[in-house]
Amino acid sequence: MKVETEIEDDGRWIAEIPTLPGAMAYGATKQEAVAKVEALVLRALADKIEHGENPPEVSHVFTVAA
Repeated sequence: MKVETEIEDDGRWIAEIPTLPGAMAYGATKQEAVAKVEALVLRALADKIEHGENPPEVSHVFTVAA
């Protein structure tokens, strides 16, 4: 899953995964925002598995765009 990052006008970083609607998180640094969105998605995938749903096939879970 591709993680896209951008710095906001107020200095905060936002990280999002465009292929998963609503998967976005803010952080004081780029690394913090990425860590938060990765944790969010991992929780969502774990929830799907726990409820018997099939998570998307992934060979590498995350890649961070430059």
